Amino acid sequence: MPTHTHSLSSNRLAHSAYKKASSIRNINLTTLARSVSQWAKVPQGPPDPILGVSEAFKADSNAKKMNLGVGAYRDDKNKPYVLECVKKAEKIIFAAGQDKEYLGITGLAAYNQLAAELAYGENSSALKEGRVVTTQSLSGTGALRIGGEFLARWFNGKGGKKIYLPTPSWGNHGNIFRDSKLEVGNYRYYDKKNIGLDFAGLKEDLNNLPEESIVLLHACAHNPTGVDPTEAQWRELSDLFKAKKHVAFFDMAYQGFASGDPSKDAFAVRHFVEQGHNILLAQSFAKNLGLYGERVGLFSIVVADKEEAKRVDSQVKILVRPMYSNPPLSGPRIVKEVLGNAELKAEWHREVKLMADRIISMRSELRNHLEKTYGSQKNWSHITSQIGMFCFTGLTPEQVDRLKTEYSVYLTRDGRISIAGITSGNVKYLAEAIHNVTK
Repeated sequence: MPTHTHSLSSNRLAHSAYKKASSIRNINLTTLARSVSQWAKVPQGPPDPILGVSEAFKADSNAKKMNLGVGAYRDDKNKPYVLECVKKAEKIIFAAGQDKEYLGITGLAAYNQLAAELAYGENSSALKEGRVVTTQSLSGTGALRIGGEFLARWFNGKGGKKIYLPTPSWGNHGNIFRDSKLEVGNYRYYDKKNIGLDFAGLKEDLNNLPEESIVLLHACAHNPTGVDPTEAQWRELSDLFKAKKHVAFFDMAYQGFASGDPSKDAFAVRHFVEQGHNILLAQSFAKNLGLYGERVGLFSIVVADKEEAKRVDSQVKILVRPMYSNPPLSGPRIVKEVLGNAELKAEWHREVKLMADRIISMRSELRNHLEKTYGSQKNWSHITSQIGMFCFTGLTPEQVDRLKTEYSVYLTRDGRISIAGITSGNVKYLAEAIHNVTK
């Protein structure tokens, strides 16, 4: 072989070896860079209990499967329901050809006013005197977060920056307030033994709190238990709050949807305000107008006078501005159109009653099948005495597991079921399943 040919071959081999070594070095450097990622120590978070139920339900091939975990209304064919008044409002809005400009920091003013009137009453003295500060929010969750942030910045009561929740409460309440830098405490609410309200324990705990403590209250259709105080008990609680100077923060996610009557469902809120309490309030239009994905809510605070309202409003704007700047537009336009149009508002009242009545009917049918069709000897009266979308059945985690594995009925392990997932076509099957696991 000629010398120059051998030399060329050697050079090629050397170049190939160099490229290979460089490639390995680059791979090693890349691997090293990945191994020292800033997020290498981020732990895997626990799955959401509700979403976990839905995922398991989707994977089940049983034709009789039921998802009783998700808190969204379904019609008697188990389909999502869009209210007719909402459809009509959307047509009106589309025909008007409105622009898509930014809203102000606190949202659509006309919507805020109508939403506040729905909660406090059109003849509310607090509204007429200009003592209610409002801001549009990202549904009820956003309203609670704004309230939590406001309390963390400005509340200076003797009870400190701590909010007390009922036991149990909606699973996201604690997360919202802890992320708002509030400490979270609890008070007794639900009596597992009697499957009802532990009113004596509730009063004792609230009486034992430091004066001027922040207390979260569910205005109606308590989530997850469906157990509410009576009007007489709400009056008693108002007196207790006044004596202890507690601050009430109401969460009202189901106004109208609970009983079918928006005024009845707002009793606690209106009574507290009439009795002189300067409450905080979170509202949502997800359930009662079926606007789940539109994220339409309202946060409001009742204050002493117009001058105080002006100062509080300025601080709410300062709080909201760096959080999300200003809220979305389409959802509040729909609510404004429905509540501001006499014909559409009347239709909404009929539709919200229809939804509430279907829930009430499913409660009655479920109890009837358990007691009469299958002869269960257990007491199921709580199914019909509770109110709203959810029912705390009293089922144990083990019984819930059996419902899933043996009958493809999915619910959270605390025994809470969404009544909206029950239809006239599957209520008997559900009653049979519950009866068999509770014998």
